[in-house]
Amino acid sequence: MSNSKTKKAGGGGMFYFLGVIGAAVYYIKAACTFWAGVVGFLKALVWPAVIVYEALKHLVGPLP
Repeated sequence: MSNSKTKKAGGGGMFYFLGVIGAAVYYIKAACTFWAGVVGFLKALVWPAVIVYEALKHLVGPLP
């Protein structure tokens, strides 16, 4: 038996999920056609990655 205590971190998934749902609703409401809604849903899935990329690009600067 192990006496070590483990700490579990988490909870960020909930905020990501709520962000995806909110972005999907926003993009789908703004869509004029079915395919624009599909593209909007795909955008909602990847927007956090784009935000992190842009933030790191501005914090780190251009690579040589």
